[in-house]
Amino acid sequence: MKIAKFLYLIVFFTANINAQVNKPGIVKIKDINIYQDSNFYSSFPSIIKRPNGEYLLAFRRAPERKMFGEKGSTHVDPNSYLVMMRSKDGINWPKQPDLLYAYPFGGSQDPCLLQLKDGSVICASYSWVFPRPDANLKVPNFGNSSAVFNGGYIVKSLDGGTTWQGPHYPPPIPGEIHNDAFGKTLPAFNRGAMYEGKKGQIYWGVASIDKEKPLINSTHLYISYDKGITWKYTSTIAKSDTVSFSETSVYETPKGDVIAFMRTEFFDDQACIARSKDGGKIFTWEKMGFQGHPLAMVRLPDNRVLLTYGYRHQPFGIRARILNAECTDYKTSKEFIVRNDGGTRDLGYSWPVVLSHNKVLIVYYFNKENGTRHIAGSILEIR
Repeated sequence: MKIAKFLYLIVFFTANINAQVNKPGIVKIKDINIYQDSNFYSSFPSIIKRPNGEYLLAFRRAPERKMFGEKGSTHVDPNSYLVMMRSKDGINWPKQPDLLYAYPFGGSQDPCLLQLKDGSVICASYSWVFPRPDANLKVPNFGNSSAVFNGGYIVKSLDGGTTWQGPHYPPPIPGEIHNDAFGKTLPAFNRGAMYEGKKGQIYWGVASIDKEKPLINSTHLYISYDKGITWKYTSTIAKSDTVSFSETSVYETPKGDVIAFMRTEFFDDQACIARSKDGGKIFTWEKMGFQGHPLAMVRLPDNRVLLTYGYRHQPFGIRARILNAECTDYKTSKEFIVRNDGGTRDLGYSWPVVLSHNKVLIVYYFNKENGTRHIAGSILEIR
């Protein structure tokens, strides 16, 4: 009996140890500063891994307005440009970025990169125009006294980001009632990850402006069948009279479900998810059970999904979760605190990329003690 009990205890403890070792989870290896310059307000990054193993990072850079004696910088600036940096390993980066694209009539925002299977790269952004006081423009300013929202555009590179073609302007969402600064119907826009599906189609979750005061957005699905040059309206992802949906990242699961991860306003900062089981024709949405925005994701080598997001409640920082392959366990997935040392809520906009079979880099913009906004990253080990 003693021998049997002893063997039972060995089996029990061995099984328990193995269960702990094999338990899915996240371990942070280290944080890194990727780009920081006190002269520039740097924010809203995205990152891809090129077929040759190189990492391409894009972000929005604008002057730090405190240099001119102004109170501070904002997310809308006439001198905000899209810039990019390259790295061979995702850890070591150059000191200065290169210009990706400068919108000729105003400032640009939130470059969102997508690496396509054919080797080309597309980058979605949107712009603001800053007319003089004597301009006669019959367009709303959406809460900013000096800027007119000008909608979205896409640039494309066939040579790994050395040169860029465009801009290409997506069609307006059906029923769009707003115009850009040139009097044309506002092109569709978004900040969030696109996704290239199994058949080569590109999914893009775009926003529409349904109400101005308060600002209520809904989000919709566009699909491109020609590698991001033209776009076709497909369906409404999420729409509400009281909840605003925006900054949507789209993903296709191994079984073919189309998933949308959405930021919300007037909904207690609840992260929301929408799912379509018919290729994007019909979506149903619900809250995910936690706060954070905006959300971005990457498929891990084992088909699980790493979901990352900024946390703009004290303590400010970056958080992450691992979801199963079909993204059905978001309400029970364990939240991992990547960072909680942010100075203010003006941070986040994370974007993950796989470094190796068990390591991921998350890039985001950050501030310490309300200091210069800069591009930072965290390297995680995935178990």
